Amino acid sequence: MSDEDLWRVLRGIADMPYGAGQIAALEQLLRRVDAADDRHLAFVTRMQATTGYVYGGEPAKSFVTFSWCLSEFDRDPQPYHQRHLHQLLWHFKYMVSGLLKFPEVPLDRTYAVLDDMERRYRAGGHSLQTVHKHRFRVADHVGDADAAAHWYRLWQTTPRDELSDCAGCDPTSQVGYLADTGRDAEAVALAEPVLAGRLTCTEQPQAILTALLLPYLRTGRGSSARDAHREAYRKLRGNLADLWDIGDHIEFCTLTGNEARAVELVERHLDWLDRPPSPAAAMHFAATAAAALRQAGAATVYRRAAEGRQAAEVPAPTLADELADTATGLAARFDARNGTAHQSEWIARRLAVRPSGEHLPLSASVRRRPARSAGDEPTLPLPAGTPGPADKRGRERAEASTVTVPADADADELLTLAEESWGRHDRATFQAALAACDDRFGAADLPTRTVAHRLALRAAERGDEDDIEGAVELNRAALDLYRSAGEEVLAQVVAGRLGVLLTRADEHAEEGLTLVREAAEVLDRLGDVRQRAAGHDRLALALLHQQRWAEALAALDRAPADAGGDEHLAARIALHRAHLFEQSDRVDEARAAAEEARRIGRELGIDELVTAACLACARTVDDPVEAVAACDEALRVAPPDAELPVRVARARVLLSAGRAADAVDDFVEAVTLCVERGAEGDAFLRWELANAYRVVGRLAEAAEVAEEAVLGLDRLGAQAEADRCRHLLAGVYAGLGEIDPALALLEQLSTNLDGPDNLPHRAQVLEEAGGILYDADRDTKAAERFAAAATAYRLADLPLDELRARRREAYAWFWGDDRPAAVRAVELLDGLAAVIAAQPEQEPPVTYELAMAAEAGARVLVGEERPDEALARLAGVPGRLRSIEAFGEAAQVEVLVGELLLRLDRPAEAEPLLRRVLGGLPAGSRPVRQTAWLLARALDLLDRPTEAAALRAEHDLDPDE
Repeated sequence: MSDEDLWRVLRGIADMPYGAGQIAALEQLLRRVDAADDRHLAFVTRMQATTGYVYGGEPAKSFVTFSWCLSEFDRDPQPYHQRHLHQLLWHFKYMVSGLLKFPEVPLDRTYAVLDDMERRYRAGGHSLQTVHKHRFRVADHVGDADAAAHWYRLWQTTPRDELSDCAGCDPTSQVGYLADTGRDAEAVALAEPVLAGRLTCTEQPQAILTALLLPYLRTGRGSSARDAHREAYRKLRGNLADLWDIGDHIEFCTLTGNEARAVELVERHLDWLDRPPSPAAAMHFAATAAAALRQAGAATVYRRAAEGRQAAEVPAPTLADELADTATGLAARFDARNGTAHQSEWIARRLAVRPSGEHLPLSASVRRRPARSAGDEPTLPLPAGTPGPADKRGRERAEASTVTVPADADADELLTLAEESWGRHDRATFQAALAACDDRFGAADLPTRTVAHRLALRAAERGDEDDIEGAVELNRAALDLYRSAGEEVLAQVVAGRLGVLLTRADEHAEEGLTLVREAAEVLDRLGDVRQRAAGHDRLALALLHQQRWAEALAALDRAPADAGGDEHLAARIALHRAHLFEQSDRVDEARAAAEEARRIGRELGIDELVTAACLACARTVDDPVEAVAACDEALRVAPPDAELPVRVARARVLLSAGRAADAVDDFVEAVTLCVERGAEGDAFLRWELANAYRVVGRLAEAAEVAEEAVLGLDRLGAQAEADRCRHLLAGVYAGLGEIDPALALLEQLSTNLDGPDNLPHRAQVLEEAGGILYDADRDTKAAERFAAAATAYRLADLPLDELRARRREAYAWFWGDDRPAAVRAVELLDGLAAVIAAQPEQEPPVTYELAMAAEAGARVLVGEERPDEALARLAGVPGRLRSIEAFGEAAQVEVLVGELLLRLDRPAEAEPLLRRVLGGLPAGSRPVRQTAWLLARALDLLDRPTEAAALRAEHDLDPDE
């Protein structure tokens, strides 16, 4: 590469975001620069590398580049050295701050750098304000309170100059000191005018907002603290260099009772400890993370794989102890270097942090603070009256204790009462009857038939608790006993129940289907009407588990219409029928069946039936208002156990009804319930919640929740869903103007979608990345992404999409001022367009893309000073665009035609065309000015200066524009 090429590369690297990518590019460039033996370029590249290392999370490397530049400056001063002197003096601040963060660096070396900094500042006539600030930082680091107070006073009373830290960073350090010395109100007052101003520093406003977290909290400004946390963390979360500040946010979450969020932040950034920017940052993060994990009880934390370590779920207490050891070990190393105990004492305070004061809700996805047991150990958080999965049986038994059963009933009568109660969804009576049977006859020598009956009912209870293995075992035992007792009908009832359970597991599905099918056939011959109906319903349910919708419907069609007069069974059959019709896309019949189940459930007063039927209605009605009303009814009557699915269903219905704001509330409640009950699936619900936030325009919350969802989905191994959520998140980042995080996600997606089946999706994310880069005026990078997208579209056999991507590539090369590359892209574009244009029938999308391809090629040819060829390409294009009602694009092409006619000295043809276009454009738009300017130019060439002047005056155009 020539020196000019190397300078161009350096300028491009300077535009890259700080981080590993920029550092890799700088180090590669340094090798080339040293080989080129250009001292000026070598100096400037190392100056850039010093900044890149500091802000990219590898500050130790900056010591080397800074020392090289300083030695080069002193050894043989050159004019270019003087041009960079201000930056070199500024880098002294990086060095003092950085050296403090590495315990292996003797403290004397830091003092020596400070002394050299002061000498050079004095020699240059600069203020010592920032020198005093960094002497304060050293004193504060070693715990010398008197010296820190002395240097703080000098720092505050010495005039600022051009080498002082910016208007945001200087107050940030002051806020930290004031907060540490108990002057929170002063800290907040100091920061207010800073935050009201315009902060453009790389570190701001996130640094000062982080420093204000505790002052805001301790002065009663909870909402300001919450807003500061959310805004600052969003800006910090992607930069390894900010690991220390991430620790501050974890500690803030712990203090405010947001233990779950604190643990999520620990989990998200835990692998940064494998490559920390400094031992000091690792120490602080490890301490705050350990304190957070000590509040997490028996939870586990997902730890990603690293060299020598596999990915694993780590118990929170185990990880807390490990991180506490890390933090205390590092603190001891710092104290050994410093000759004080300050860092160990400071870390001990970090490790002792516990929730304090009133809970301050921070999460955009979890509504309530987790409940605490008397011993202050985390428990499954349950709102009043809401049973968790392990609590359900206890609640039912508590209700059963209030039910009276006949005192003189024998065992068979009690079991019959339990059976009937089960069918009526009367769980309290069911439990009471079984408990009475066990109390009165548990030790008795009961008949085989009675023992079988009791086992079958216990199996039903286990199945309702999702203990499928236990239910199968009890049903098998009951089946054997019924058969040994010669009770064929009752044996087939149990066989049918057993078969349904077995079809829920793939390895036993065939056995289960055989059992339930044979049972239905026997009951058809030997059972009563109700037993026959129930047998066919069980067969339908087993087939439903296997997704054999048509066969399941046929089984229900064979069930007696009135279900033997059993309304409860009739309601269940109607519900099953509704589900099967829905799966078979027979929506009207599904809706009718759901309404029938809803009617019966209301008449019987069984909330479980009404809830399920309402949800089925909500899924099948056409009117969103009716769907929402059905969900509202379900929410009113739903038992506590059913609230979670009802919330999810209602949220989805509200979202599809255009009520995204209301859907957000239900999704938040659903996530909260999921977390409180320890149920799986909160990651999937957070994904849906993130989309609802996106739809309603609350992009910051959408990003926060989508980040949580991606982490959870990755943890579950659900890569396809995680990638779809990443795609959503990339769009949210783009909407927030966070270009580089959006591009990083799209880059990751393009890597993940590397299989042949994923080519269309890979092409899509590459094209989206190109669009983001193009909009950000990073045209060369955009062109590369468009080219990659076009290749992927070609491999996926999507020629029209390839044509679009090639068109966008040509534009990007053109505006990136790489005209040869633009011409090559147009050549590819032309070849592809010729193939597509040869197809016999042209749909509007094809017409559009061919027309816009012609326009793109014309613009590139204009840049190549080939206006006649460009004009020839546009023949008939405006008319084709108007034929598909693309009127804006047609006008755009006609303006280009007018411009080309003027270039070819054909103003008589350009003038009427441009006049017609101008008359059809919206007033005040940019195309109006461009068209008016061209029209005025045409009038000048036609020797009509008066009309031209009037046109320029009308549109406020400068004649020399």
